[in-house]
Amino acid sequence: MTAHIEATSPHVMNTYGRVPIALERGQGCRVWDVNGKEYLDGLGGIAVNTLGHNHPKLVPALQEQIAKLIHTSNYYHVPGQEQLAQMLTERAQMTNVFFCNTGLEANEAAIKIARKYGVDKGIEKPVIVVYDHAFHGRSIATMTATGNPKVRNGFGPLLDGFIRVAPNDIEALKVATAGNPNIVAVMMEPIQGEGGLHPMRADYLKEVRALCDANEWLLMLDEVQAGMGRTGKWFAHQWSGIVPDVMTLAKGLGSGVPVGAVVTHGKAATVLQPGNHGSTFGGNPLAMRAGVETIRIMEEDKLLDHVTAVGEHLKAKLQSELGSIPGFVEVRGQGLMIGVELSKSCGQLIGQAAEAGLLISVTADTVIRLVPPLILTTAEADELVTRLKPLVQAVLAA
Repeated sequence: MTAHIEATSPHVMNTYGRVPIALERGQGCRVWDVNGKEYLDGLGGIAVNTLGHNHPKLVPALQEQIAKLIHTSNYYHVPGQEQLAQMLTERAQMTNVFFCNTGLEANEAAIKIARKYGVDKGIEKPVIVVYDHAFHGRSIATMTATGNPKVRNGFGPLLDGFIRVAPNDIEALKVATAGNPNIVAVMMEPIQGEGGLHPMRADYLKEVRALCDANEWLLMLDEVQAGMGRTGKWFAHQWSGIVPDVMTLAKGLGSGVPVGAVVTHGKAATVLQPGNHGSTFGGNPLAMRAGVETIRIMEEDKLLDHVTAVGEHLKAKLQSELGSIPGFVEVRGQGLMIGVELSKSCGQLIGQAAEAGLLISVTADTVIRLVPPLILTTAEADELVTRLKPLVQAVLAA
């Protein structure tokens, strides 16, 4: 018999509270650890593995690209950048794209766009409106924009230039910005991911769009987690019928290959000029091929409709199986971006679920986050609930 392999990383910086497993391979919505144990993937690499694992169309395309060209630099034109940018702008009805590597970088670039937009208008100290419970990243600027004190505390003084308001309250936004000539942008997630899977209402998004138009502010939407078909439309804001000035993407855009994007429109599209921003790795041929193939496969396989159908099935199943458990609060979300809120802290469920062969996460201390690959089947959705239910019952009964 093969000896059990302990999952340890003594030479890796201790920045994550890890579950003591190490994953080795995957197929579809399942992964196996180094000891051969199988898991149903309800986390999708935190909404990253759009097409699951070892997809039969994606893998050969990436292998082909690796054999041709992985990286050049942005001193030169990269044909894949134009191809992916066209695909994104056509689906978003927006103008142009800057490519980077991560959601944090995309949000950092969005903040720079907003600030330069203001400075170009003669505003010396531009101010961006952000939200309670928001999460935009862990750089100094995106950390300042983030609403969670646990993310912000311990790093000294934060940046100026941000004011924070409550979600889904248009009057609060109007009061917070009234008479302030330095406001340049409103930045929000259409569905707050790390903040507990809280959606912005469609009517609220329309009201904010109108307020931004009236005041010549930029509307900047962080779709890093909610975008790329996660909710059943290409981008979550499309459920409300609006178009933002700036939209940030990453996570699912490359199905696991690191790629981020800032999609801009109208007055935001020409703010950044040569020398204002850049990225060494951003938009390299491998990342662009991953993005192009992800979109192509999603359309070939009609994954947007699939996500809507399976997401509705999964939400209904969670409600029917968990709804009567004392301590269950609600199921919310859209498509395959679902949160299950409980009445008590449940962070321990991450490890307990892994022991039961299920990968999930917990956000905002009390919310189980389910963001599986978009290829999840209804049978796998049922299996997910079957594995999750006894764990929820146990944690709420404790």
